[in-house]
Amino acid sequence: MNQKKIGSFLKELRKEKGITQEEFAENLNVSGRTVSRWETGVNMPDISLLVDIAEFFNVSIPEIINGERKSEIMEKEVKEVAEAMSNYAGAEKSVILKRVKLISIIGLISLVIGLVMEAINYDSMIPIYECMKGTCLGLGVGALATMVLYTTGILEKIKNRKSKQMKIVAIFGSGIIAICIIVSLILTIIEFLS
Repeated sequence: MNQKKIGSFLKELRKEKGITQEEFAENLNVSGRTVSRWETGVNMPDISLLVDIAEFFNVSIPEIINGERKSEIMEKEVKEVAEAMSNYAGAEKSVILKRVKLISIIGLISLVIGLVMEAINYDSMIPIYECMKGTCLGLGVGALATMVLYTTGILEKIKNRKSKQMKIVAIFGSGIIAICIIVSLILTIIEFLS
C-alpha cells in the first residue's frame, strides 16, 4: 500500500465533495488533524473507518486501499484493449488488402494476355503458344475464383478447419490442378502431332 497515494486519493475525494478537512473529520468523529495526516500520507485511516469513508465518498474499500478509482483503471484498460484490437484489425486488413491487390493484378494481367493471344489467334504449329494462352487464361480465371473465395470469407473458413481436413482439401485441389495440367499437355501434344 502506498500511503501517499491513498492520502492524495482521500484529499481528491474530499475536494470533489466540496468539504473541508474539519467537515470530513466531524462526519467521521475524528479530529481535523487526523484527516490532515491521512491526506499527507503520514498516517492511515483505521480499518474500522474504511467502511464509513467508502460509504461517505461512494467508493469501494479496494479503491481506497489502491488509492484510485476502479472505473478509471477499467476505462484505461478497456481503452488500451480497444486500441490494441483496432491496431490488430488494421494490420490484418492491410495484409488482406495487399493479398487481394496482388491476386487481382496477377489475374488481370494474365487474363488480358490470354485474351489478346486468343484475339490474335496465331495459327501456328507451335504448341507452346497454345500452352501459354491456356496458362494465362487459367491464371486469370483462377485468380477470379480465388478473389471470390477470399472476399466471401470461404477461404478463411477453409483455412480455420482442422489440419486433417485442410490436408484433404489441399490434396484434392492439387490433384485437380495436376490432372488439368496433364490433360492440357496431352491435348497440346496430340494437336501438335496431328
